[in-house]
Amino acid sequence: MPAYRPPSIPASEITPESIFLNRRHFLAGAAGLLAFGASSRSLARPLQSTESPLSTDEKLTPESDATSYNNFYEFGLGKGDPKARSGKFKPTPWTVKVDGLVSKPREFGLEELLSFPLEERIYRMRCVEAWSMVIPWTGFPLAALLDTVEPLGSAKYVAFETVVRPEEMPGQSGFFQPLDWPYVEGLRLDEARHPLTILALGLYGKTLPNQNGAPVRLVVPWKYGFKGIKSIVRITLTERQPPATWNMTAPNEYGFYANVNPEVDHPRWSQASETRIGEGGFFGANRRPTLPFNGYEQEVSGIYAGMDLKANF
Repeated sequence: MPAYRPPSIPASEITPESIFLNRRHFLAGAAGLLAFGASSRSLARPLQSTESPLSTDEKLTPESDATSYNNFYEFGLGKGDPKARSGKFKPTPWTVKVDGLVSKPREFGLEELLSFPLEERIYRMRCVEAWSMVIPWTGFPLAALLDTVEPLGSAKYVAFETVVRPEEMPGQSGFFQPLDWPYVEGLRLDEARHPLTILALGLYGKTLPNQNGAPVRLVVPWKYGFKGIKSIVRITLTERQPPATWNMTAPNEYGFYANVNPEVDHPRWSQASETRIGEGGFFGANRRPTLPFNGYEQEVSGIYAGMDLKANF
């Protein structure tokens, strides 16, 4: 027997059941995070996205690799440190302050971030260290958040800031500090508003683990991974280009724009090829050519028209 549908609602406007149920499952997992402070909750099924280029048919990186091979210096310098040393980190309660050149500055609680329309984006992720992954993120366009605070006409950039909690993040404590805290990053406003730019709240159909930037992080798939600032507590709209941690630390090695460009090498290694984590062969075998803008050239190259991308890497 066919499902009942009020005659006033055309079939084209009905949300597919799979999408509705998947969003409900994700929110159920997120509710567990809010209620119990867990860093990751299993979901029955991931959200689906059929729009291109919001998905790719490339093989996903094994979840075990994506959640254990991480750069998150707030927990340590080793790739395994974020998972091994982030157990004390508390992603709840959480707020993100949005201020600066906006008409309606405000703070968003985690439950408010989870109320934005969530969808899955399967993106390539390219690290400046010449390795890459393919990760299914759950999140929403950053532009949706910016719309709620109404940027002023004078706003040209968006600045981001990571939490500082040395008692929970051991990489922020001790005599030796590899970076200045808080970790900060920035985008041009048109980059921040691009449809591919998202705030991620989950991956692999689960809420973000601590080591991957719980509870909310930035994902900009055409840029090197260090632009994807984690555990965000503040977003500020500015008229001037904001500081960015790696760009300040080593400006000759890490540009502000950090667009993936195989023709612009890092001073200490080539960016022409990469190793896909989970496929083996880090030192030469099974390497693949690096794609301009990490494979998103058609979607994003137009916003850099007239720029010398070799000089503004």
